[in-house]
Amino acid sequence: MKPATVKPFPARSISALVLVFLLAAAGLPARAAMSRGFNQLLDAVVRIDVRELAFEAGARRYSASIGSGVILSADGLVLTNAHVASNRAVELNITLASLERVGAKLVGWDHWTDLALLRIDMDEVKRRNLKFTHADFGDSDKLYPGQTVYAVGTPYGLSRTITRGIISNNNQYLKDLQGVNGYETGLFNTWLQTDAAINPGNSGGPLVTEDGKVVGISTRGYSGANNLGFAIPASTAQRIVAGLVRDGVITRSYIGIVPKELQDLETFYSLAANTGMLIDSVDSGSPAAKAGLRGTDILLALNGAKVDGRFPEQLPAIQNLIASQPVGASLTLTIKRNNETRDFTVVTEKLESRVGEEWALEKWGLSVRKVSRTFARERQLDDETGVLVIGVQPGYPADVAGLSRGDVITKINQQPVNSLEVIKAAQAAYEAKPAPTLFEVQNNRRVSLYILKP
Repeated sequence: MKPATVKPFPARSISALVLVFLLAAAGLPARAAMSRGFNQLLDAVVRIDVRELAFEAGARRYSASIGSGVILSADGLVLTNAHVASNRAVELNITLASLERVGAKLVGWDHWTDLALLRIDMDEVKRRNLKFTHADFGDSDKLYPGQTVYAVGTPYGLSRTITRGIISNNNQYLKDLQGVNGYETGLFNTWLQTDAAINPGNSGGPLVTEDGKVVGISTRGYSGANNLGFAIPASTAQRIVAGLVRDGVITRSYIGIVPKELQDLETFYSLAANTGMLIDSVDSGSPAAKAGLRGTDILLALNGAKVDGRFPEQLPAIQNLIASQPVGASLTLTIKRNNETRDFTVVTEKLESRVGEEWALEKWGLSVRKVSRTFARERQLDDETGVLVIGVQPGYPADVAGLSRGDVITKINQQPVNSLEVIKAAQAAYEAKPAPTLFEVQNNRRVSLYILKP
């Protein structure tokens, strides 16, 4: 038997089924069914059809998927998951409660919280005289275990389906580092756990209270379990929506410490309970490493404010506190090391993903991803020069030459690959005048040379 894993539900490429479930069939209480706020919420839930582009196995690949979303404003803002609509999307369509379909554009996405914001094509809405309503956020901080909630969405493409359950845990810790197409997520928030049935296609739909207020965005399911789902709290979603509307992106700070709860370790470090957070490790070359921090240090305070990281559920708030600092800010970290307590000054950098920009060099049968600063530090590379091979097409020049997934191409014809433009230009020159091309490749700190021939 395979071990159960926590993962975002995959969107399914299936035909649209027009089937409207009766509220009573979903077990909705009569008083909630008659609620004006709940009816308005139902009319604000939408289906999202996505066509996206990925660079896989040395070629461009298009795929189609579906998810759910909720309209948040009269000018057509729609909130959903980043694993439903990401920067890979090339076409987005919204199916309204009226079953009419309209186009949409990506306003911005934030894989760290697995949230994305779309905007409906309002010119099309006005031209076709379409109508829709919008939902309102509730206070997720006031939720309590046992409280009744409803998950609303379009599972498997079905129209506006409602499932009822309770809040199983209102502050669940869930570690999910690669839940959005390989991008990191789940570091800066805890989750709402619910037993309301959430199925593939529900992703991005609202989790609501009986008055129709959105208190979460349904996001994760636990494979191998019954009715074990997770939603992003509204308190997190509201902050992300505001940032995406204002800037189109969410900018965070980074210092390079990997936290760990102190539970059961206090006595070994001669600490009082609920005091400090363990620094499990420090990223190589990071601001924290440059400042002299190291694994097994205890973080006691940040800018003079005491830190309590005794339990896993407390770690996201501490990480979010650091991430919320301005980029380039000087932070004072009070550290306990052995029996000594001292302050370290750490200057923040901009937080970046390990996943860089991708491209397909189809003449060579090669898919690549730009090496990011984070990836370089994880792999202990000398710098950010190069592109990572993420796919090779059998029988094409890259495959014949011997390149494989995981290789880092650092030079082409002895020219450093400092950007994707360098390797794109090299392929363009190859197409214009086919000639043997020399690749310098690094893998596991070993350098190899390969020749791609026409």
